[in-house]
Amino acid sequence: MDMELTDEQRAARQTAREFAEKEIIPVARENDEQEKFPAEIVKNMASLGFLGAPIPERYGGAGMDYISYALVTEEIGRACSSVRTVLSVTTSLVALTILTWGTEEQKMKYLPKLCSGEIIGCFGLTEPDAGSDAANLSTSAKKGGSSWILNGNKMWISNGSVAKLAIIFAQTDKKLKHKGIAAFLVDTDTPGFSAQPIKGKLGLKSSDTSSLTLEDVKVGDNALLGNVGDGFKVAMSGLDNGRYSVAAGCVGICQGSVDASAKYAQERTAFGRPIAGFQLVQELIADMVLDTEAARLLVFQAGHLKNKGVRNTRETALAKLYASEAALRCSNRAIQVFGGYGYSNEYPVERYMRDARVASLYEGTSQILKLIIGRYATGIGAFT
Repeated sequence: MDMELTDEQRAARQTAREFAEKEIIPVARENDEQEKFPAEIVKNMASLGFLGAPIPERYGGAGMDYISYALVTEEIGRACSSVRTVLSVTTSLVALTILTWGTEEQKMKYLPKLCSGEIIGCFGLTEPDAGSDAANLSTSAKKGGSSWILNGNKMWISNGSVAKLAIIFAQTDKKLKHKGIAAFLVDTDTPGFSAQPIKGKLGLKSSDTSSLTLEDVKVGDNALLGNVGDGFKVAMSGLDNGRYSVAAGCVGICQGSVDASAKYAQERTAFGRPIAGFQLVQELIADMVLDTEAARLLVFQAGHLKNKGVRNTRETALAKLYASEAALRCSNRAIQVFGGYGYSNEYPVERYMRDARVASLYEGTSQILKLIIGRYATGIGAFT
């Protein structure tokens, strides 16, 4: 793997950095305090091609390689994880899943709208009683002629209240367990579909998180994404993409923690000198740098495999596990460098920590990712 960035990759990173500095960072604190969804930022982000970064140009995307996509996601994540969440879900979980599993008609119908920001997508997998156990879905899909009737509830769905398109996973035959699951493309204005925003979150306060309710939602056969029984595989491939962008966003939190801490340590004085001159402060910052570089390299490793088009479940799990835990460590150390100021929202490091906490929970908890990695190491699955 060539570690030297191409001109295109450096340009993508620079464009994302300038956008983040100009449009995201100045309002990130206010949006967090007010739990305000960053609709205008998302619209402007889409105009730069970021929402469709790795989607081919023929479907309205920017046609970026996966390293470029990671660099863009890192810069957005460094500025605000709530904005990064909109990017990750719409692009990785929804658009890339349609690109992989959709018919040509489905791709042409939905991908240009997702890439342009005309519509936002959500990924309806998690349920009140089915999180890590994704095969144990209660949402049902009953066939009636050339239509399907969907009933059930989804929980903790990012973008749920603002999405115009939802990928809904439902069980067609409980006796078949995971082999009976199907994935459906559902327009959220379909009768019987509703979303309820969830408030009171620890972090990601300006992103939308909702519960979804489906009451006799009727969709046609053309809403099937893949075939009946493919749903579990559709979900797992989507999570491989989602985990990649979460990992890249967590690298952004790590880098933001380094940048903020190094700057503050040079400006803050104690005992007549900048605190950057104290060995234990340098140790805190050095540990952050180490975590940041290691996490970024794991993301690049996964991105390299994605660029080659080969399976990367193991490498993506490694990247997401390490980067999410590293983001929490880095943000915690950054608060220590800032002292009492780090405990207030005068500086971004407290928001980094709150936003980082969820990354080890969604799209595969750290424990589930360890089981995936352990299965590859031993050849023995923990669930069978």
